[in-house]
Amino acid sequence: MEKLTAQEEQAMQAIWNLKACFVKEILDNIKGEKMPYTTLASTVKNLEKKGFVKSVKYANANRYEPIISEEDYKEKFMHSFVGDYFKNSYKEMVSFFVKEEKLSASELEEIMQMIKDNKSE
Repeated sequence: MEKLTAQEEQAMQAIWNLKACFVKEILDNIKGEKMPYTTLASTVKNLEKKGFVKSVKYANANRYEPIISEEDYKEKFMHSFVGDYFKNSYKEMVSFFVKEEKLSASELEEIMQMIKDNKSE
């Protein structure tokens, strides 16, 4: 699975939230700075070529539906991210966020509790 560009990720976030949508609906649901309609339409076409969405023809318009789930993309992206930046070590990643003060002691405790809960299942 290919890594998406920032623009493609922005479009996919809207598509995942909407489940099935037309380009205009995607445009209306994009968070942050809006891109021109034609740029978004090209971006969505690229997502279709990459196999992230499929189009269903409705009269003269295409409705787009996700093929790749948000969870699947996150899993692949995080695996690649941790491999590329943290030597395949989630411990290194957590350590980085602690050192950068992006992760509090209470959040670490929550993570530890999740790990303990997961092991007991």
